[in-house]
Amino acid sequence: MRCWRWFCGNKDKMEKFLIVGLGNIGADYENTRHNIGFTVVDALATAHEVSFETKRLGALATFHCKGKKVILLKPSTLMNLSGKAVSYWIKTQKIKTENLLVVTDDLNLDFGSLRMRKKGSDGGHNGLKDIQAKLGNGAFARLRVGIGNHYKKGRQADFVLAPWNKEEARDLPHIVSKSQDAAMAFVLEGADRAMNTHNGVVI
Repeated sequence: MRCWRWFCGNKDKMEKFLIVGLGNIGADYENTRHNIGFTVVDALATAHEVSFETKRLGALATFHCKGKKVILLKPSTLMNLSGKAVSYWIKTQKIKTENLLVVTDDLNLDFGSLRMRKKGSDGGHNGLKDIQAKLGNGAFARLRVGIGNHYKKGRQADFVLAPWNKEEARDLPHIVSKSQDAAMAFVLEGADRAMNTHNGVVI
């Protein structure tokens, strides 16, 4: 989705959105299932030709699109403490909770499935759990990217922290592209239309 590279008006008055990709920092976690949130916001930054800068509690990138200011965040707190970064930046940037979208992996969805919700439970995801605890509620949008649950009993952590297999890696670019579309639809069209258009199996 292409955005205007210019804006006539006061950028300080633009409506702000925060898109948070969940993941763990460090080379050991790159290209792993648990880091799909990082992968999606990295792709958004690339598509809009902006770079991440290391800031307090995370890396940030910002672009403007059709009268909206979009801030991308990759928390540097590790997954289980993601709420600290989200809470800090949503307050610092004065962003409304309804303009927050968290992109995360989901074991309960088949690989290749997307599900956006305007609010909900943490679903057992520690990153979401910490964000809800720090914000005081679960009334924020989340885009869950399915990674499947093909692991043996007791091996959940090994599964989510493992790299994508060959078949998954082949389909991943398409899934990431569709996830980008869903995130930008959230910003430009609203959560309801984004959910109607983008929820479902994408491969």
